[in-house]
Amino acid sequence: MNWTLATTTFFDRRARKFLSKHPDLRPQFAETLAQLSDDPFQPGLRLHALRGKLQGLQAVSLTYSYRITLTLQITEHEILLLDVGSHDEVYG
Repeated sequence: MNWTLATTTFFDRRARKFLSKHPDLRPQFAETLAQLSDDPFQPGLRLHALRGKLQGLQAVSLTYSYRITLTLQITEHEILLLDVGSHDEVYG
């Protein structure tokens, strides 16, 4: 069963800005979103829970340096995408 991807306006702005700064990551970004929609628990996504001030959120790796933060709403099979950026931008 596929998951529904939903975004916030903040995520949409950040994604536009991120992809304009890193056009080379556009294919990886699209592939990561496709994998999330298919199965967010695939090992290659490195889905992990966050702690501290971001407790309750999860993150997946876009590359070694870049992350996407999200929430999983398992009952509705929905993924709410919250932020994208470098490790420091997303977690800082």
